[in-house]
Amino acid sequence: MPGSPTTAHTLDVPGARLYYERRGTGPLLLMIGSPMDSTGFAALADALAGEYTVVTYDPRGLGDSNRDDTGDVTPEQQASDVHQVVSALGRGPADVFGSSGGAVVGLALVIAYPGQVRTLVAHEPPVVELLPDSAQLRAQIEDIYDTYRADGADKAMQKFLAHAGLMPGAAQQADAPSWQPSPQQMARMRASTDHFLAHLLRPTTRYRPDVAALRAAPARIVVAAGAASHGQLANRSAVALASQLGTPVAEFPGDHGGFLAGPERFGRELARVLSQTS
Repeated sequence: MPGSPTTAHTLDVPGARLYYERRGTGPLLLMIGSPMDSTGFAALADALAGEYTVVTYDPRGLGDSNRDDTGDVTPEQQASDVHQVVSALGRGPADVFGSSGGAVVGLALVIAYPGQVRTLVAHEPPVVELLPDSAQLRAQIEDIYDTYRADGADKAMQKFLAHAGLMPGAAQQADAPSWQPSPQQMARMRASTDHFLAHLLRPTTRYRPDVAALRAAPARIVVAAGAASHGQLANRSAVALASQLGTPVAEFPGDHGGFLAGPERFGRELARVLSQTS
């Protein structure tokens, strides 16, 4: 809500200390990104804080959250972390908005803790194992990882952006708003790149959701995709997931990061979807 203070918190969980922020009043709405941290959701969270208690967090190893080990971070481990945050808040079930890898975490959360989620809006989860060309895509992801190990993050990220269809101007509408990150956001994004390429990219894209468990869960699952990202990898994955769940794809404004470029408009659509009961 306008003028509502944002409060910062930390939570110790097995193997990590998590940083999260809370703002607004109303039903609990958790926003999950991966590899995005809480700063990427700030404008969207502000837009919805008049209707919800919005909680954003930094996944382990990102932003202001740390971790004790240096291994890969799986969607299941991140789902356990999110479960710990919701439990610490003492409220639930929660509405959850997951973006990209965060949407994959949301799916893992519904499967592992089915009673903790009321509605999951999974925006363009890269569940590439559901696609018919998954073997080819898996090989491309291995090549990105190998490039990172051999040649560094810059070359690997160029390959990743091309692989995902996220190169500047790719598959975007001419009138689609574009997001211009601040210097602080750019610095945080650069800091997350190594963690993403080394420890998140492969576990996230290897995750194959248990569709039967998702269909049986009490949570309502809304698979969302950007109006301006047709043909991009995460959009294709979202369409494949919705098809297997037997549900329509909810079209949201913008592209893969539509909530960054147009948080007010995106927030109105998210609130509308969350307010539906079926």
